[in-house]
Amino acid sequence: MTEQRESIPPCLIFIDKEGRWYHQGAEMIRREFIRLFYQNMELDPEGRYLINWGDTRCYVDVEDTAFVVKRVSFEPTDGQRPSRFQIHLSDDTEEALAPGTLHVGNDHVLYCKVKSGAFPARFNRAAYYQLAEFIEEDRRGYFLAITGQRYYITPSRI
Repeated sequence: MTEQRESIPPCLIFIDKEGRWYHQGAEMIRREFIRLFYQNMELDPEGRYLINWGDTRCYVDVEDTAFVVKRVSFEPTDGQRPSRFQIHLSDDTEEALAPGTLHVGNDHVLYCKVKSGAFPARFNRAAYYQLAEFIEEDRRGYFLAITGQRYYITPSRI
């Protein structure tokens, strides 16, 4: 354990795999606080989540990923094929899916990178099924086709 890691205290915050936040075991329900924490979150070199806000730095205990994809929407080009996918995240933001970052982890859970590639995000079940409708398979594996390009879904990178 590095000296720096030992000097940074825990936040006493836990984020479960569905993106629910808890402080000392009690679920946090104030979205404005949760959004503030997300806005001030970073990953340390060891891949641990920390909140860096003002003079306070502390580690967050995360079950899987801090960001969860809650919903997927798309814009069709030819009536059926999407030209892009929009993902709606657990921090109440949305962004374009980076299809080249899609990968599958343990228990067939789908992940992608969010926030300009800075963080991994886990797809919840509903978002997975919304995207799975557009996932295809060929001899090379599973892929998402967007505007004629195939984005293969690779084994986990987390």
